[in-house]
Amino acid sequence: MAGVVRSGALSMALRIGARTRPQTGLFPQTSLTHLARHASGLPMNTVILFVPQQEAWVVERMGRYHRILEPGFNLLIPILDRIKYVQSLKEIVIDIPEQSAITIDNVTLQIDGVLYLRILDPYKASYGVEDPEYAVTQLAQTTMRSEIGKITMDQVFKEREVLNVAIVDAINLAADAWGMRCLRYEIRDIQMPDRVKEAMVMQVEAERKKRAAILESEGLREAEINVAEGKKKARILASEAVRMEETNRAEGEANAITLRAKARAESLQVVSEVIGKQYGSQAASLNVAEQYVQAFSHLAKTGNTLVLPSNTGDVSSMVAQAMAIYGNLNQHNQKQLEAPDTTTTEEKKEDSPMKDVVLYIVVKDTFMCISLPYSKQLDVFVFYY
Repeated sequence: MAGVVRSGALSMALRIGARTRPQTGLFPQTSLTHLARHASGLPMNTVILFVPQQEAWVVERMGRYHRILEPGFNLLIPILDRIKYVQSLKEIVIDIPEQSAITIDNVTLQIDGVLYLRILDPYKASYGVEDPEYAVTQLAQTTMRSEIGKITMDQVFKEREVLNVAIVDAINLAADAWGMRCLRYEIRDIQMPDRVKEAMVMQVEAERKKRAAILESEGLREAEINVAEGKKKARILASEAVRMEETNRAEGEANAITLRAKARAESLQVVSEVIGKQYGSQAASLNVAEQYVQAFSHLAKTGNTLVLPSNTGDVSSMVAQAMAIYGNLNQHNQKQLEAPDTTTTEEKKEDSPMKDVVLYIVVKDTFMCISLPYSKQLDVFVFYY
């Protein structure tokens, strides 16, 4: 048992479990050899050994590496062979203690994590590094600080998965020489300074207020758009209704005009046919006379209209008579203008205004109109022939 060498914290943890392991030798061990096994922490060379599954026992012969015992039955030469290292091939979980790291925007963070690794080459794990667990722990801490220093604080929270992958890749580059493989690294907890926490809380509140304001403004915009579209559609419908109404009215008027024109044409056709018959001209004269009488009845309703009968064969005498009446009226008006004005303002307002005189001369079925200067008493002369 002389010359036993210490194999490190990782092997020590595996050896602690070996204390409760069942007897592996062919013959029962004495209390002395059992105490010797516990003192060294390694299995003793009992010639016949049974290696457990997922373990690799490194054997040295006369102080030099000899071979690695596979799981199951194995034979060793007493005194010459001894078990130097015991490596576990299972996945190992290592707790990475909390440490400080500074981001690229100068924020100090306290970060801890969990590392998962496995030994792939027991020879390199035994002879490549003194204490594999300690070496991997230190490598994980330094790598984590290096990767944190490349990103901002916001990216630490947003890109945690990317950060974990970067740490695993960096660890595997160095751990390959130690016969180990890092399977994954997980950041467990991130602690920030109190002032940074307060700033983050304020930022979150501001972001929520911003989103609320945006949602409210979008709601108002949608409401205004809906109202505007409603008004637009209402105006379009109203304009279409007005257009249809005007179209219908115009079509109605056009139809009415067409019907009146057709009726007039038919009446003229009937009149022309009647005139060509016996006593047709007398009937037409009677119709014209009735229309004249009706026209005079309308003219008689106005108080400023004078109807003067005259000889139908002497138009010049009728015009002379009309001009004489107009001259007399004009002289009478001139005298009234030269006389002193004793009327009040209200009487002037009630007085009839100056009007032009219009002569209407009716000859047979023809009307003649003559406009004369203003007169105060009469504005229309109608001569009927």
